[in-house]
Amino acid sequence: MLPEVKMRALNDLVQKSSKEELIWINGYLSALVMSGLSKEGSNVNIIPKKFTILYGTDTGNSKKLAIEFSALGKKESAKVKVAAMDTYKVDDLVNENNLCIIMSTHGDGDPPPTAKKFFDQLMAKELTLSKLEFSILALGDSSYPYFCKAGEDVHHRLTALGGKAILPIQKCDVDYEADATYWFKNYLKSFKTESANEVEGAIKKVGSSKKIYTGTIKSNINLNGRGSNKRTHHIEIKTTEPVIYESGDALGILPKNKKPVLEEIFEIVKIDPNLSIPYKGESHTLIRLLTNKLNINYLKESQIQKYSTLCDQKIPNVKMDLYDLVRIYPIKPLEFVEFISYLNDMTPRLYSVCSSPNARENEVHILVGKNAFRVDEDKRYGLCSDMLCDLDENGILEFYIHKNKSFRLPSEDTNIILIGPGTGMAPMRSFIEERDNTGATGKNWLFFGEQHFISDFFYQTEIQQYAATGLLNKVDLAWSRENSKKTYVQHKMLEHSQEFYDWIKNGAHIFVSGTRSPMSEDVEKAIVEIIYKHSGKSAPESEEYWNELKESGIYKADVY
Repeated sequence: MLPEVKMRALNDLVQKSSKEELIWINGYLSALVMSGLSKEGSNVNIIPKKFTILYGTDTGNSKKLAIEFSALGKKESAKVKVAAMDTYKVDDLVNENNLCIIMSTHGDGDPPPTAKKFFDQLMAKELTLSKLEFSILALGDSSYPYFCKAGEDVHHRLTALGGKAILPIQKCDVDYEADATYWFKNYLKSFKTESANEVEGAIKKVGSSKKIYTGTIKSNINLNGRGSNKRTHHIEIKTTEPVIYESGDALGILPKNKKPVLEEIFEIVKIDPNLSIPYKGESHTLIRLLTNKLNINYLKESQIQKYSTLCDQKIPNVKMDLYDLVRIYPIKPLEFVEFISYLNDMTPRLYSVCSSPNARENEVHILVGKNAFRVDEDKRYGLCSDMLCDLDENGILEFYIHKNKSFRLPSEDTNIILIGPGTGMAPMRSFIEERDNTGATGKNWLFFGEQHFISDFFYQTEIQQYAATGLLNKVDLAWSRENSKKTYVQHKMLEHSQEFYDWIKNGAHIFVSGTRSPMSEDVEKAIVEIIYKHSGKSAPESEEYWNELKESGIYKADVY
């Protein structure tokens, strides 16, 4: 117990300190206790005197966090260096003592394109990193099977080369901001004071503070015409309050598992759906938990093996839905309940907004392609896209706004090139509406592509009207199934290569949205080819020039 005079002083300090200062004080005192140092003569510095933040980014999120973390570190009197992986030499790792890595995952578990050279060299070179202490923040999307794999690979490689992880790897999902900030504060607080095992329990999931909106479905229309083999729905959502968003943002929607599927699971397992199950400190019925909270689709191999142990049956290393698991490999009710604890939380799906907040009052629109695929001979659909496309008018939908600060319109007098095939048209429609509503003077060039002109021309009437009024200065359309020769948006870009280059040279910003591979990759290759053809630069110089333009921010991609 402290003497009264010290207690008054402590209370006074606590009352006058900010939340961030209290976190620092807590870490400082923890360091003193854990290091066993006495008050006399102790000189504990729990913030590294110098560390490097190294980031590998695709959409800009890792870079944004690196800049934010640098500011937080400097606020704690640390000397912080920030470097991008595409400019950092792998050999320089031997000179690092303290390294904080922020790594995004691209595609099927690969590093982002800007980090690929660094990644490949790290995997190939034999370095001695015995003096390196590092921590890794991995960004990803858990709806994909190789969640945060690029960050995991870097973590394992640095460890194999002799580096020491001072924190466990932190994996962040699409809603990453709160978890990432909490992790970095733990990095600062625990540096040189606690081992990775000791602080592992301190890194916890931080609840999302995002505002949840409740909307009513005003309209849900399939934009594909007769004869199309696709279903792409334009969905208008009406709210009773203003939705705070900007063009370029996305809606975050948490899907629900289908009731008929769950009922079949309960029937096979012979378990009461109203059974009370503990979950994150609360009690939920089994039906509510599996409907709203937990992912039961495309389970990971590690989860399948947990199931295999519980049901005492040999199951191959495959990914499988929970329904198929219980159907093929029966399990007892008690073991089934235990397996529930190994399921992951349901993750939100993101859909780019396709309306302008300045053009719509208390309303937001999205464009949703119904994802269809086959498992063996069964045709199945994406959980969230199926749910959204089947929503009736006046149905209720909960959502939040996912900010995308790296995908924003430039100044109103800047020319823009919009490349949005398929559902990539969503943010392009939002940008066009925004420019129409604000009276922007910059020129606008739209590239759109799909399979057929007759059945797959999304927002045809709107685009024609914008072209007629002059808001769209140029429109180029690519139809990939109209004849034997497949035409894609990159082919249309190459057809108009001289004018495309002139727009780039005059400062136009380029926006791309849609599938990451191969669409966005083919678009970038076409742009480099256009630069090479018309700039007079060599092939390597054209590639370097394009990389410089991307780094300057004139190229913005929102791909998936």
